[in-house]
Amino acid sequence: MRVVIQRVSKAEVRSSNYGTSRIGEGLLILLGIEEADSESDVAWLAGKISRLRIFPDTDGVMNLSVTDVKGSVLVVSQFTLHASTRKGNRPSYIRAARPETAIPLYEMFVEQVKQTTGLEVQTGWFGAMMQIELVNDGPVTIIIDSKDKE
Repeated sequence: MRVVIQRVSKAEVRSSNYGTSRIGEGLLILLGIEEADSESDVAWLAGKISRLRIFPDTDGVMNLSVTDVKGSVLVVSQFTLHASTRKGNRPSYIRAARPETAIPLYEMFVEQVKQTTGLEVQTGWFGAMMQIELVNDGPVTIIIDSKDKE
């Protein structure tokens, strides 16, 4: 699993078919799932994100987690995070998980984030065309890959 995490003061995802999900201060998480991912990737990544200290304390030092600041979380599935650009100019998505693998892991990840943070978690819609608006606070953007544990 690969995520791009953005600390936001607000974020919103819209789909003409499904509506709008929005959050205030918190994390926008773009989640990419690959065929090799499993429940252990979900547990490790959700735990890591819930403890990630990227919010400022009273001294302005990034020392607080999203749980500490009682923020919100918006999770959006994004298979393009596993794009390979090694050959040619058209990305290959061969490593991205097929829906029958990705959807259960996506749903499990959302539930695990809810459980580990105890916070409101909004989502996008798996496989839908969506538009995302955000105000990146900082800006702070972190990339984590569960295979690298980094």
